[in-house]
Amino acid sequence: MKKAIELAKKGEFTTAPNPNVGCIIVNNNEIVGQGWHCQTGKEHAEIIALNMAGSKAIGSTMYVTLEPCSNFGHTPPCFNIIKKSGITKIVIATQDPNPLNSGKSISFLANSNIQVKINILANESKKINKGFFKRMETGLPFVQLKLGASIDGRTATVHGHSKWITSIQSRKDVQYYRAKSSAILSSSNTILNDNPYLTVRLEEIDKTVMLQKEIKNTFKQPIRIIIDSQNKIKNNYNCINQQGNVFLIRTKKDCHKWPANVQQIIVKATNKKIDLKNLFLLLGTYQINNIWVEAGPTLSGLLIEKKIIDELIIYISPKILGHTSKPLFIIEKTLKLPPNFIKLSFTDVRKIGPDIRITIKPIYL
Repeated sequence: MKKAIELAKKGEFTTAPNPNVGCIIVNNNEIVGQGWHCQTGKEHAEIIALNMAGSKAIGSTMYVTLEPCSNFGHTPPCFNIIKKSGITKIVIATQDPNPLNSGKSISFLANSNIQVKINILANESKKINKGFFKRMETGLPFVQLKLGASIDGRTATVHGHSKWITSIQSRKDVQYYRAKSSAILSSSNTILNDNPYLTVRLEEIDKTVMLQKEIKNTFKQPIRIIIDSQNKIKNNYNCINQQGNVFLIRTKKDCHKWPANVQQIIVKATNKKIDLKNLFLLLGTYQINNIWVEAGPTLSGLLIEKKIIDELIIYISPKILGHTSKPLFIIEKTLKLPPNFIKLSFTDVRKIGPDIRITIKPIYL
């Protein structure tokens, strides 16, 4: 199962909105078939492994990181093919959270005289599909907030200049996270101030990872989502004129002629402010599993206040900007007493070039 999970990770840049799935088939202690899901619409991991195994699948054991599909989608359901293959035992890491499928394959296979064992390395399987599981269970994407800061917790000078606080190694590291995300979200203020591209720069990612044939031919740029409640963004900004789709989140449409890749998404506002919780629920309906947020202190603070962020990725640079510079967060509500503090839990700390990358999980009460 560990090997199957490692295979599943090969699809982390390309499978969305589908989950990452890996499969190993063993006969007489020998691996006779293996596969991983690469892209929506392509063969599932189980089918690739069965095709490789051929007649050696008869009497063998299948190890798969997620319950096989039981519904017709882009491809036929896997459970019928598994039944016909001659597999006698299937070990499944975890049940599929998709209501269309959850538990159905497990029951079908068990009733087909196939021995079924589940919940083997379940947490590890869920970890590589955090966005898929969260969207299926709550309707919300898994949201990561990236921040780059000086050692004194500042993100930009008093005049708004933020290039480059962190190192080139940290900026390359960010490309991995962007590449794993279904979408990159920012605010109109960030676009106006920095004019970023908000794309994955493939040339900055390890060639042994990103230039594999399966990945190179199927990789798509994440959707770029811009919160633009006052319709400030025009079509001359870098993030608009790149490959990939752009969602402009607004309270009303404008009459501007936009490129075909740009979609204006209209959401309700409260006191002239976009309802962020409803926005992220809406984004979930677009089958967006993972959102990577790169924004300034105002939006970052709001997302923390609204309990939308699942994970913070903070790059700390050994620089000092001073107390007049911009902070990591602007929190609107007053936090007078320690019980009201926003609590966090460190989950990972590591050195990236001269910087430190801290991974933090908010603890929402």
